[in-house]
Amino acid sequence: MPPRSTPAARQRRLGSELRRLREESGKSVRHAAGLLGVDRTRIPNIESGRIGVSAERVRTLAGHYGCADPELVDLLAAMARERDKGWWEQHRGALPPGLLDIRELEHHSVGLHTAVTTHIPGLLQTEAHARAVFGVADPPLAEPELQDRLALRMARRQVFARERPPLYEAVVHEAALRMRFGGPGVVREQLEHVLAQSERERTTILVIPFSAGGFPGSGQSFTYAAAALSQLYTVQLDSSHGSALIDSGPTLTRYRGLLERLRALALPEAASRDFIRTVVRDL
Repeated sequence: MPPRSTPAARQRRLGSELRRLREESGKSVRHAAGLLGVDRTRIPNIESGRIGVSAERVRTLAGHYGCADPELVDLLAAMARERDKGWWEQHRGALPPGLLDIRELEHHSVGLHTAVTTHIPGLLQTEAHARAVFGVADPPLAEPELQDRLALRMARRQVFARERPPLYEAVVHEAALRMRFGGPGVVREQLEHVLAQSERERTTILVIPFSAGGFPGSGQSFTYAAAALSQLYTVQLDSSHGSALIDSGPTLTRYRGLLERLRALALPEAASRDFIRTVVRDL
């Protein structure tokens, strides 16, 4: 089977974890290839996610790398066994791979902690609001792509319908609440939807008011995604150039600290809900 041209996020993450374990153990690519009885060129392809690896080989490599965390090994082996394609794969080829990576990340996360300053988080958007947001894209989106993006964004909300949905927390700046995407009816519907979502079990929405002043990271939007094990946590960064998934320890530590500072600036949960109601009344 030829190498994958665009490995999915989970495939890349499995490979990067195997590379991290190998490098921490001081083992060479040649040594790893010898353990599996394969050509040495196969190891870089496994570690980049371009070629799959069996659960048994994951355990072989982890054992020889001296990994003393059986829970991590079990999770990596489970990732190697994953064969079912997620619902988002139907959009592969029609939309940028980065958009699909975010959906895959959400699907496998046990906790999602989002911080945004100028827009409503995607998981909280109504269809009309999302259409208005996509409608001002630069360059403009062709109608087929707009429809694909809209379908993908609405389908993301499946994550809340799971038997055990992830813990969801959104720290939203007042600026995002007061942005006017669409007409007054669209804006009102969107804010009322945010209020309704804030009442859901395992969902928390916190608002940073303008009165909080400036704060670090005010120009960024990011999601801190928790996994079943802390070694597999991921930060997803949004920018005008696309999305990036980062899993390095120092970066995770930085964004965890930033998230804590943003929580400290935000109003308490009940006060945040009242604040959103005030924004609705101001319309």
